Amino acid sequence: MNLLNIFLMMSPGENSEGGGIGSFLPLILIVLVFYLFFIRPQMRKTKEQKKFRETLAKGDKIITIGGIHGKILEIKETTVVIEVEGQNRLTIEKSAMAMDRSSHLSEKK
Repeated sequence: MNLLNIFLMMSPGENSEGGGIGSFLPLILIVLVFYLFFIRPQMRKTKEQKKFRETLAKGDKIITIGGIHGKILEIKETTVVIEVEGQNRLTIEKSAMAMDRSSHLSEKK
């Protein structure tokens, strides 16, 4: 039996009063699909970004959310000083770092 036939058999008839669990089953399935395909992957991505930001070290090459490539010179509590091309230094928030440049470059090869 396919899923549609099961739903049709569970739906209440014209003379019955309650829908029971059969009326809530489509809602439960929709919530389950949203959790599996949207909420859970986003939670996993957030956890990976937090772990990346906690494991930063001096000398790591990073890419910011804005696309700036740089090398970490100094790590403070909430900010990081990076060196960009031309020996320029930028102070950025830790939350503005997107990824490790070395892993990003190895994925493209």
